[in-house]
Amino acid sequence: MLAATLAAMALASPVGAAVTDAFYDRAFMLAAHQKCDLFEPQLIAALDAAALQARNAALRAGTSAADLTAAAARARSKASRTACDDRDLNRVRARVQAGFAGWSRAARMSFPGDRAAWRGDRYQGQTIGWRLVQDSATGGSPVRFGLAGTGPTATTPAAVVSFVGRPRPYAARLVMRDREQTPRVWLTGGGLPPESVRRVFFAAAAHAADPALLPAGARQGEVWTFSTEAADALAQLDPRESFVIQFLFRDDSVAEARFEAGDFAAGRAFLAMGAI
Repeated sequence: MLAATLAAMALASPVGAAVTDAFYDRAFMLAAHQKCDLFEPQLIAALDAAALQARNAALRAGTSAADLTAAAARARSKASRTACDDRDLNRVRARVQAGFAGWSRAARMSFPGDRAAWRGDRYQGQTIGWRLVQDSATGGSPVRFGLAGTGPTATTPAAVVSFVGRPRPYAARLVMRDREQTPRVWLTGGGLPPESVRRVFFAAAAHAADPALLPAGARQGEVWTFSTEAADALAQLDPRESFVIQFLFRDDSVAEARFEAGDFAAGRAFLAMGAI
């Protein structure tokens, strides 16, 4: 099971009880690497992405966070008891390296969720483009949110909106559960928790969006950029949770676009593998 799962390096979500096994296997290999320095940095980034997506798949399949924490602890314990020159460990190591040789050339990856997907792109470009993005809308206006940049290692959290028949908003903010105020995952109604336990990040700047960032069919739009801290907080959410981008208007109205946390963290780990 360990060899087959890791050698394939497949990021597609497994089903049933296998999701916890897949997470355990990847957590074990990461722990073994930490002890024995088994892999090069790019392969570790791939294992990080695989472990994160396996964890998220297990949560979506109904496994509790406590059970996954326990599985990770068992994986670390087993790694601590496994010798670095163990025959089985080195056999799996060789198979992982062989499987990774082809998988590492994947320039684009889709990370499906319950309702939406994140799309990752590791191409190095001359102009700014989406490196990790999810699509949504507010009313009839398309909205995109993700990480934008010329390459996967130089990205900025950003939201792009093309409003139809509305004036320009004066501010934008990213709103999610505040994990320090309420550690419990909020899944009620697929929405946000009460305002008292929300975390808010206001956009730092706004300007006309580069054409490559616009939704399909849009001729113009604005890009609102956020801090890296906002992306770090988003990566800590449960994959089943929602977060929203709110656009504020001077008539006190608010336009809201809802997104799914999904595999945002796994997508960032995919980008960490570097440019193609």
